[in-house]
Amino acid sequence: MSERTEKATALFKSGYTCSQAVVLAYCDLFGLDEKTAANVSCGLGGGMGRLREVCGAVSGAALLAGLRHGDGGSDPESKKKTYEAVQAIANAFREQNGSIVCRQLLGLEKPPSDPTPSERTEAYYRKRPCADYVSDVAALVERFLL
Repeated sequence: MSERTEKATALFKSGYTCSQAVVLAYCDLFGLDEKTAANVSCGLGGGMGRLREVCGAVSGAALLAGLRHGDGGSDPESKKKTYEAVQAIANAFREQNGSIVCRQLLGLEKPPSDPTPSERTEAYYRKRPCADYVSDVAALVERFLL
């Protein structure tokens, strides 16, 4: 496990969302300050605002792909490179874990209707595989974006 992968996992375990943990672990490499990185990635946690859709860690990697390959405009080639990176990360994650959908990864039938984040306790971290997913995505960021 690389230093950045360990950092992403530690950030998640310290209370950041899955998406924030991934983005914060690499933000300096992509010219993004930590406060902006934490703010822009916050809403993607819990499968986008706790809707349990696409895994927040995977979504965080998609943000990094845009920072890596985007041109700040509408260039089709930079979009293509971004999409290729996002698809490569998502496909590799799906191959490793069976899905990129948060509720499927967590074995939930439906998303919670309450937007309140779960309290981060020892029991939370013991029953949730999310730290492992953050680690997996961080390794994929290194493989496909660095």
